[in-house]
Amino acid sequence: MAYYDVIIKNGTVFNGKGDKPEMFDIGVSGDEIKKLGGLENDDALRTIDASDSYVCPGFIDLTTHSDTHWTLFSDPAQESLIRQGVTTILGGSCGSSIAPLIGKRGLKNISKWIDVSKTNVNWQTTDEMLYELERRRLGVNFATLTGLGTLFDSAAGQIEQVEFLLEKSLNEGSFGLSTNLGLAGMESLDDDNLIKLFKITAEKNGITKHHPENEGKDILPAISRLIQLARKSGAPLHISHFKVLGKGAWPFFGASLEMMRKARKKRLFGGVDLTIDFFPYEKTGSDLFVLLPAWLRKKRKEDILEILHSPGNKFRKETIEHLKNLTLHYDRITVASSLHNVGNVGKNIAEISASTEMAPEEVILNLLTMNHLHVSMFSEVISMENVKELVKEEYAAVASDGVGYDSANFGHGVSAALPGKAGFANLKHDIPHPRSFGSFPRFLKMASAEEGGLKWEEAIRRITGLPANILGLKDRGLIKRKNKADIVVFNPKTVSDIATYEDPFRFPRGIEHILINGEVVLSQDDFSGKLSGRILRKK
Repeated sequence: MAYYDVIIKNGTVFNGKGDKPEMFDIGVSGDEIKKLGGLENDDALRTIDASDSYVCPGFIDLTTHSDTHWTLFSDPAQESLIRQGVTTILGGSCGSSIAPLIGKRGLKNISKWIDVSKTNVNWQTTDEMLYELERRRLGVNFATLTGLGTLFDSAAGQIEQVEFLLEKSLNEGSFGLSTNLGLAGMESLDDDNLIKLFKITAEKNGITKHHPENEGKDILPAISRLIQLARKSGAPLHISHFKVLGKGAWPFFGASLEMMRKARKKRLFGGVDLTIDFFPYEKTGSDLFVLLPAWLRKKRKEDILEILHSPGNKFRKETIEHLKNLTLHYDRITVASSLHNVGNVGKNIAEISASTEMAPEEVILNLLTMNHLHVSMFSEVISMENVKELVKEEYAAVASDGVGYDSANFGHGVSAALPGKAGFANLKHDIPHPRSFGSFPRFLKMASAEEGGLKWEEAIRRITGLPANILGLKDRGLIKRKNKADIVVFNPKTVSDIATYEDPFRFPRGIEHILINGEVVLSQDDFSGKLSGRILRKK
């Protein structure tokens, strides 16, 4: 008779590869899966009966912002992500990472989210940052990319220094390079510069991951540019939170998919190793700033504010005309957070316009001016029909594009059975997107439904084996002997999200048990709060 720390019995097991499920037991010792098979004659400190439930690898979230929103430090358990079944998260998304931070310019990039004067940022390099997180400990496994925007700020725009810092970060454990070529300053990097950075990343077996430069009517040239850069550099290409924003741009969705499919089909003959991720919601959570015209977004912050603050400025007039031409539904754009004027949080632009007797375009510019551009929004600009099409794409992983929160910080704590209103007591100035609480259960419910059309084994592959393969994780993402014991047990009949835009602080249903590195961190509704995660470094 063998003895284990944990035995999971009687479950229907999905290995994460997309294979059909099998019935067998799983024996866990320490942080590893030790045995797969019949364990009826063996014993354990803890036995989990998974009868009528599905057992699979822990979910891997490829696009998160817990690092740049600082909740890795304020909410280290990352409960809102774990309760979805997430066991590993990837930071450094969308061109911004919390390392390397060299000098005052290095701190500039993260000062958008935190008051650095009140924060002990005691690192400069990626290695030092990862060491600090190891010292503090986390509830989830954490890996990071290196943001091009962060590199650019730390290197004061010197391309040779950007290259040096990128290679150093990759050597210290970064999994690759992330970009947002729509950020201010990025226009100074031409394609030759970018190809060289992509090549450095590819030589270190890293990935390149991108917030598209444009997600509206110009999405096709934005994707085409990324594909060409990847083809010329030989670097793997991953597109974050893929979507097409706005009814006027929805007709380009099909052509975007076809462009990516063709790039993938040709990858054996000079093509591209291309993958994407998406979140299963019709409203996006983003900065109000993105509604401004591209030429204005690329200017320095001080210049943008000067233009928005000057009523007679011709550029301001052009900006108002740009907003009018977008034909936005102002009753569907809700203020989610703001630096000041927190009384507007939770209201839509149409409501603010009516109460202030200002044109909605003026409302947007005034909100941005008064809050020094720091305003986030929920905007219903994604087609749910397009999301359902993404579900069918075999190279499309699911990611929350969210942030991890701990219920201890909601006010009075929130359980899956409670309405969650207590959370707004302490977070009135910042309403999270429900994707931070429900993305993965929502996807499982959507994908397995009749209109989703996926078999359970394929749906599970999209959030386990596929993202592990994209990231290059060798010992996670699959139920396999000697792999790390990141395991989820869920009820296929009840798994669902219940978080809403109005009431996001609600945990999902149907996630029954979660192991992270062999530790049981969730059992039914009992969340242990154990900080069992590991800091992952690219090897």
